[in-house]
Amino acid sequence: MEERGNNEMSLKDALKAMLEQYRLKGKLNQSRIRSKWEEMMGPTIAGYTTDIKLYKGKLFITINSAALRQELSYGKEKIQRLLNEELGEEAVQEVVIR
Repeated sequence: MEERGNNEMSLKDALKAMLEQYRLKGKLNQSRIRSKWEEMMGPTIAGYTTDIKLYKGKLFITINSAALRQELSYGKEKIQRLLNEELGEEAVQEVVIR
C-alpha cells in the first residue's frame, strides 16, 4: 500500500485494503465474472449456464447440458486465462465445470 504523509492514502489503496480486510474481494470478482460471462462466452453458453461461483481461487461453473459441459472441459485453461485477463489479476487458479 502506498502511504502518503500523515497516514493519508489514495482512495484506490483504501478500497483495496477494505476489500481485503472484510474478505469481499472474492465476492466482487465472482460478481464481475457473472456480469461478463455472456459477453465473453456468448449467448448460447450463457443460456446453458445455471450457476457461477468463485471460492478460494476455484471457479465452479454449472452447465445443464452434458455435451456442452464435455466440450467446455477441454477449454478450462483458456477460460481461466480469459477471466484472469478480464479481472486484471490471477483470481481464478482452477476452473471446475459440473
